[in-house]
Amino acid sequence: MAGLFGMSLLNLNAQTQVEPFVPGSTLDGICYYLPSTALRVTVVAEKTITNPGDFWVYADKYLRLKNVPQSQSVNWIIKNITLEPYGVPDKSKAYSIKLKSKTLAPLVGLSRDGILLSINTDAQEETLPPLPEAVPAPALVNPRNYMTQEILSAGADWKMAELCAQEIYDIRESRNDLIRGEADNTPKDGAQLKLMLEQLSDQEKALESLFSGTQQTSTEVFSLNYIPTKETDKDILFRFSQKLGLVDADDLAGDPVYVSVKSLETVPRSVQDDGIAKKKEKMEKGVFYNVPARMAIKVFNAHQEFVKTETPMGQFGVVEILSNLLFDKKTNTQVTFFQSTGGTKDVME
Repeated sequence: MAGLFGMSLLNLNAQTQVEPFVPGSTLDGICYYLPSTALRVTVVAEKTITNPGDFWVYADKYLRLKNVPQSQSVNWIIKNITLEPYGVPDKSKAYSIKLKSKTLAPLVGLSRDGILLSINTDAQEETLPPLPEAVPAPALVNPRNYMTQEILSAGADWKMAELCAQEIYDIRESRNDLIRGEADNTPKDGAQLKLMLEQLSDQEKALESLFSGTQQTSTEVFSLNYIPTKETDKDILFRFSQKLGLVDADDLAGDPVYVSVKSLETVPRSVQDDGIAKKKEKMEKGVFYNVPARMAIKVFNAHQEFVKTETPMGQFGVVEILSNLLFDKKTNTQVTFFQSTGGTKDVME
């Protein structure tokens, strides 16, 4: 729940005034910030570690396996990237509702970091959802659990490799006999037969990994924050290495992943002269809020586009004023604001 200050908003025109925030000058009022729209960037990547088998040298000789790994390697790939907007205080847009003496404070809802959320009503403070969970690589089966006593007692690697290969061929033959129903111990129960075939397959895979090597794939999750301050065609968001995964934007070990931020506004905003602006300022004392601009955002690298979306952003819009005429004695207007942009969400009288 957002922080609430005061009791009610009575005749804001007569009792309070809103002015730009100056540190130290609003001890008798309520200061608040309008937000800039930040983006939480979540990168889900897969990391695959390949290790050679103990007997990779003999893979071709005994099992006719070619091109098996001979050394450890690590390979990263990006699975997906997501963007989630949220609000951060814009210190250049700090204001205060300054109270005059012997008056009641308005009911104002603020986020924990001071972003204006509501007037005359409660507002639920928004939080970002939890990040996706990383998924560790499945544990590998120890092939020595399936070695016979003869294999384990062999004195040389070449002999162990030869005996392991023979054991693999024996397992394959036993499996084929079960499938054809020619084995002496072929079960009549289908579920039992399936279980036996699965066990033989597990044994074969474990022993064969001594020749073919192993691969372990895990899912890793990275998160970073990005606050656009201007439009850009090609800003480096982070770098990504096939060997190291996500690295800093200035780490040349990785290839760049870019972000572009472009405004979708097509109609130029009106420009007022100084005279009109001063007249409007005198007429309209009230609460400042953002009118956000809608922005097109893309995240991409040299080979593919990961994200293409649109979202309103407070820092690219303009600041307007809710007139204090909305909050006089005759009108008890309730207003809520978007925490991520500072724009008005609901205005209810």
